[in-house]
Amino acid sequence: MTSSDSKTHFANVASAFHAQSQDNNRLDLLNEKGTSSLAGWFLGPMGENEAVMHDMVRKAVSANAGARREYGEQFRDPVYVTDEIKASKEYKNTIDALEVQLDHMLHALHGSIPLSSYRNQSHMYWDCTMPGFVGYFAAMLYNQNNVAAEASPVTTLLEIEVGKDLARMLGYTVPETDPIPDGTIVPWAHITCDGSVANAESMWAARNLTYLPVSLANAIKLEPSMAAAKDFTVPLVQGGSAKLIELDNWTLMNLGVDTVIDMSPRLQTECGISSDTLKGILDKYSVQNIGLTDMHRTYIKDVTQLPVIMAPSTRHYSWPKGAALLGLGANHVLDTHVNLDGRMKIDDLRKKIEDCYQNRRPILEVVAVLGTTEESSVDPLADIVALREEYRKKGMEFTIHVDGAWGGYFASILRKPRFPDDPDGQQGVQEHTPSMVMSDYVTRQYEALPHADTQTVDPHKAGFIPYPAGALCYRNGAMRDLIAFTAPVVFHGGVDPTVGVYGIEGSKPGAAAAGVYLSHAIIRPDQSGYGKLLGKCIFNSKRFYAQLLALAGPDECFKIVPFQRLPAEKQGKSQAEIAKQLALICNEIVPRENDDLVEYLATHPDAQEVFREMGSDQNIVTYSLNFRTADGWNTDIALANDFNTAMFQALSIGTYDGGVVPKQPMFVTSSSFGVADYGQEFVDAFGARLSLPPTQGAAINFLISTTQDPWVTATEKGNWLPMVLEAFKQTALEQTKKIVKDNGLRPWNGS
Repeated sequence: MTSSDSKTHFANVASAFHAQSQDNNRLDLLNEKGTSSLAGWFLGPMGENEAVMHDMVRKAVSANAGARREYGEQFRDPVYVTDEIKASKEYKNTIDALEVQLDHMLHALHGSIPLSSYRNQSHMYWDCTMPGFVGYFAAMLYNQNNVAAEASPVTTLLEIEVGKDLARMLGYTVPETDPIPDGTIVPWAHITCDGSVANAESMWAARNLTYLPVSLANAIKLEPSMAAAKDFTVPLVQGGSAKLIELDNWTLMNLGVDTVIDMSPRLQTECGISSDTLKGILDKYSVQNIGLTDMHRTYIKDVTQLPVIMAPSTRHYSWPKGAALLGLGANHVLDTHVNLDGRMKIDDLRKKIEDCYQNRRPILEVVAVLGTTEESSVDPLADIVALREEYRKKGMEFTIHVDGAWGGYFASILRKPRFPDDPDGQQGVQEHTPSMVMSDYVTRQYEALPHADTQTVDPHKAGFIPYPAGALCYRNGAMRDLIAFTAPVVFHGGVDPTVGVYGIEGSKPGAAAAGVYLSHAIIRPDQSGYGKLLGKCIFNSKRFYAQLLALAGPDECFKIVPFQRLPAEKQGKSQAEIAKQLALICNEIVPRENDDLVEYLATHPDAQEVFREMGSDQNIVTYSLNFRTADGWNTDIALANDFNTAMFQALSIGTYDGGVVPKQPMFVTSSSFGVADYGQEFVDAFGARLSLPPTQGAAINFLISTTQDPWVTATEKGNWLPMVLEAFKQTALEQTKKIVKDNGLRPWNGS
């Protein structure tokens, strides 16, 4: 699809959607106010909203059955499942078997991690929102496939609307006027199965964008049908302009992002080249069709190296996987070093970009991770944006991608509500969990989101939506035309509002979009909804971090070392100042209930600053344990790793155990800091804090706790974190005794 076709197509989409939303404004999230009660957003850690969920599911089933009847009755269609069939032995046996097998499956599911429990402080999942569950369940009964509008006449519209909502949350401006003024850059987002697919799609789009000018320049030179474009000029990123066919390949591969996206419509309007001609040309010349090998062998002999992607060493494994699938090769993802806070080192990024510049090696995209999945670190996006501006002046361009699969929804903390809070709303004790804004550093990075060209965000992570529901958002929505394949079997041209021709997936469940839609309608992705919810999770994560610091006293046989250093440590303060800050956290912050703590922080600005800055950039706390014996702290790296592995095994579910409800008093997850990914200096610095010697290439194992629970510090019985972490402490004591005994060591008996 050319950009001209795309423009017509989206006008049709907008028209169809507008007509439907006029009849039913519940399909217009722009006009949804949302709600304020956290107690009504989830089924509840103890199933408190079971009756509500029963009613909602029953209503969804009844609505689906009613729709079946309503359609059939207008034609007087006969029933098949008659009373006579229902009375038959075969029918009854079938229904009985269904119930028996369901009972077996439900029993087996009892052995799952209790995701909604206060004690689930493990991976990046917690409970899903009730509207997320209900929306998914209701739409699932209709089994709509968002690959094509005819297979998903309702859920396609929901996905389009969800995409606009995600774009606004991520900092892009979504036009609200109809019609949209010419020349307006319109963002666009769609649902994917997960963040890995979204990341790969962004890489795919960046590759096609980089090579498109080369394709068009050669077509203009070689094809008579493109002769009208021989004087076609384009702006250069360093300033000025030039004829497209007079540029060398290096410059062609470094034209501005929006310049490249706008080339196809400009060729049509300024040069009179038809969309059909352009489509035929791109079929013959684009990297999408001829592949990287033929592109370089035939047209780009002077640029001898394939392009690269740059990402921090903390990046998700989907990046090398995507590069391999794209034909670049996993080794073309260049890892940048991270600092002791797990954030990308901007000086190392600069060094790698400069090396590419000097060697005329194109960069497809630079990836900033906003919320790494193990360290909960936020990369310096604002500095990356500034660095790109610096290199644009030298004639070098690359896209910026934000991998916010985990952290994207935290942008809602910065978004003002479209509507004010209900002044009559009453909040009881269950609602009264304080919320926390992000640190100044993190806020600065989120304020730079509008400068990113593409962003990944996973509703099924911090959006509390059922799997699968990832998403990719484009700053300039026309960028996705660069990867569109149109299959006549499922797509019939611009008259169909569809999202299925974009992206990697074919068939995908419309139910996923419906789950996100209904959740967003109830819990708005701004400060009134998801911002409040995630702010409470950040607050609780800081309380978890503080409680963890206080758990192992000076006389204990084990110690806990969070990866996230104390603010005083980050600032390079003296040992005395670090000890003073630790005492403040353990003696003043940890013991207080929420109301008392909030009052204390309000009257003690220094303590408030410590509380705001301590812990992770978001709400994942990473930490490792070590033990000591009568001879002092353990210095055997292998034994330290064994100790942390034993803690993980004791506080997680391994294999299926027959459907028995878990007995573990808490859940955590685990990973390791490997030298290949993090560097020896990084690993040794963390090891030193654990009293371990340099690792000589060995990794260090650690545990991870994600506090995605907004209620754990505000239960009916107050702050419940001390009870949860007391179970962790007892487990640590048990595992210390075991590892000391198993290795013939002398036990620690206190000071």
